[in-house]
Amino acid sequence: MKHKKASRLAIDSEHEVKIEKMAHEGQGIGKINGFTIFVEGAMIGEKCRVKILKSKKHYAIAQIIEILIPSPDRVTHPCINANRCGGCNLQHMSYEAQLSFKTSKVKDSLKRIGHIDAEVFDTLGMEQPFNYRNKSQYPVGKRDNHTVLGFYEKRSHDIVDLENCLIQHDMSDEAMLIVKNWLEQYNISSYNETTHEGLIRHVVIRVGYKTDEVMVILVANGKEIPFTDRLVKMLDNKIQGFKSLILNTNTKKTNVIMGEENIVLYGSPYIYDYISDVKFRISPLSFFQVNPIQVELLYKKTLEYADLTGEETVIDLYCGIGTISLFLAKMAKRVYGIEVVSQAITDARINAEINDIDNVEFIEGAAEKVMPEMVKNGIKPDVIVVDPPRRGCDEKTLYAIAKVFPSRIVYVSCNPATLARDLRYLEDSGFKTVKVQPVDMFPHTAHVECVVLMSKK
Repeated sequence: MKHKKASRLAIDSEHEVKIEKMAHEGQGIGKINGFTIFVEGAMIGEKCRVKILKSKKHYAIAQIIEILIPSPDRVTHPCINANRCGGCNLQHMSYEAQLSFKTSKVKDSLKRIGHIDAEVFDTLGMEQPFNYRNKSQYPVGKRDNHTVLGFYEKRSHDIVDLENCLIQHDMSDEAMLIVKNWLEQYNISSYNETTHEGLIRHVVIRVGYKTDEVMVILVANGKEIPFTDRLVKMLDNKIQGFKSLILNTNTKKTNVIMGEENIVLYGSPYIYDYISDVKFRISPLSFFQVNPIQVELLYKKTLEYADLTGEETVIDLYCGIGTISLFLAKMAKRVYGIEVVSQAITDARINAEINDIDNVEFIEGAAEKVMPEMVKNGIKPDVIVVDPPRRGCDEKTLYAIAKVFPSRIVYVSCNPATLARDLRYLEDSGFKTVKVQPVDMFPHTAHVECVVLMSKK
């Protein structure tokens, strides 16, 4: 018997819908006459009156007009910009509900995408899930001849003009307002994404969470910025830990925020911070975890799953500036960090020197090429740790890991979907997923980090 095909819903039409589950990006999902509806800001169990904004062949996107039956986990947004700003999309959920949603998201991805059967623990959250970010990236624009500086609205490039942000470090907010006043006072032009004219594209601020050192980065469509001496004076007078003003040049017609060239306008080309008792030098382009409180939990769990006794050889893939490698080196016989980005390898070697850690070696190159050469030279890892970007590992890297066939793999991931895909490949190559620990690195957003232990079958 054929089922009747659900017809499209008219734009601007209004309907009542019950939310039955959550999408991985945090929207509520319901059905109207068999037609799937995604509702921004809705929660499981809620009954809402909604208006259709977009209607596609297989689904529609709607906005809430009225919540008829609210979830008991619904809370009032602590941020006045939460409904507009694209930075946070879960502030309407209690923090306990956010953690539960993230655990379910990980379980669903592993089961649906990877067909993985493993123990998934409850997501580890924060005691105070605000003001945790040590890096802020503010787009700059103009509206009614005034400078606007903040974050993009949800699913657009219109800028929400901010005075403060509840998930950024307090000093980031202070520095951001000073830069905004300077841009306005000296009439510094803002970059226009449509015409590709104008000067300042983004303002990026990095804060040493334990050192209180502050770096301000002006991302510019050119190499000449007027009145930067005035900005230095303004920042130095108000920001106690102000260490550095950097010009980052990005003249490409791209959505990529930062360019490759950095020019020091004032102070040092880097700042310092600590993770636990390990000190790191951070340059403008360094990848450094944005939540310094939760990263200690993340790395502690990574060490626990690596289960090192001091006799192991460890390979750390996508090692970046050496953050995980240096923690592993404290417990391992020898650690090899592999990274394709040249500047990251330079930073990693310097960070090893800063901490007097000499049982670690950093190698520049692609993992699928470096690891086979290491094995040929007699280096056989007992443990491989991998912490790739959101896109996960490419198949050549996974193949190289499987060929080396270590006793244990510890996979650190910021994307449950690509994690599930990669775990499936490794399971088909002779490994077993043992346990998965989600960690909430990004409260009030739909993102979640995981640490996974795999062992030989």
